[in-house]
Amino acid sequence: MKTTQNHSSVALSHAPRWRQAQWLHPLNDTTAINDLLASVNPLWSLTEVRAEVCARQVLTADTVSLHLRPNRLWCGFVAGQHVPVTVEINGVRHTRLYSISSDAARAQSFSITVKRQPNGRVSNYLHDQVRVGKVLTLGQAQGDFTLPAQAVPLLLLSAGSGITPMRALLHSLEQRHATGDGSHPVTLLHVCRDADDFIFADDLRQLAARAPWFTLQLWHTRAQGRPSAQTLLAQVPDHPTRALYLCGPATLMDAVEQHWGARAEALPLRSERFAPTPLRVASGVACEVQRSHSEQLFTANAGESLLDAAERAGLSPAYGCRMGICRSCLCHKRSGEVENAVTGEISHGDEWIRLCVSHARTPIQLDL
Repeated sequence: MKTTQNHSSVALSHAPRWRQAQWLHPLNDTTAINDLLASVNPLWSLTEVRAEVCARQVLTADTVSLHLRPNRLWCGFVAGQHVPVTVEINGVRHTRLYSISSDAARAQSFSITVKRQPNGRVSNYLHDQVRVGKVLTLGQAQGDFTLPAQAVPLLLLSAGSGITPMRALLHSLEQRHATGDGSHPVTLLHVCRDADDFIFADDLRQLAARAPWFTLQLWHTRAQGRPSAQTLLAQVPDHPTRALYLCGPATLMDAVEQHWGARAEALPLRSERFAPTPLRVASGVACEVQRSHSEQLFTANAGESLLDAAERAGLSPAYGCRMGICRSCLCHKRSGEVENAVTGEISHGDEWIRLCVSHARTPIQLDL
């Protein structure tokens, strides 16, 4: 009878001791290798998309564009998508999502545009601490707030920083028209406080001047007041014949979506929002959570996310948006049952979950 020997096992058992030395262990540790590479060149990484800030442009009193040059792990983007941006502040990593505001045809670099939020930890850091030469950690571009495959009449409705993906969409549309792939009208209706608060004002006015297919309309709340959804849509009389793209504050988006959806003949609506989706009332009672490979137990209260429970127990799991979008808090659940507080979906057994929107329904075990 022919026998087969496991040569790899034999080789390992007879390996010289230097191959088992402790100082070689980091060579099997991706994090350690990434740290070593970054010490040589901050852009270098085996696994992480990193990007250098190659230019910084102040657009308004509270808005800045950062022009980024990513490393070779970047897979590119489609106009309308957003990107997770991770920064370290006082030793803690924070991730936020920012729409890409530049032309998708520029393959070697792209821009994100950041509006300062009064209590925004990350937006204030990007405004005050990030300068040319700084390297940021990114995720790959994501999102489906993208143009339809076939050209159709469009109404782009934005407010505040919601204009950032619209700018990318408009430049992509300009390329389509330049190649003859698009002949339908496009209107951008933008809501902002006043002319000084209009992000990309010069760029979009120039586009309106040279592009016969594009119409720019503005609503200044300081002079005209806060508009209702019906009032806004009435500014574009033929809006029922257009597909709607919507991005802005949650209150405005909710009102427009409700008004748009009430019309049986309404054309498609696409929206992009980064505010938390209202959470469902979670069922269940307080449950014990066990850390894998550890004796540590902590309690997740009824209606409390596993992320909040872990932090209350003194742990520091990775997180980003805290609303179930960016996947920074993705965690392996070995056993137990949790409920997704956004969708109501129940996860049973051995699965990957998002800690920020997962509520325990039974005792569970997590790889924390």
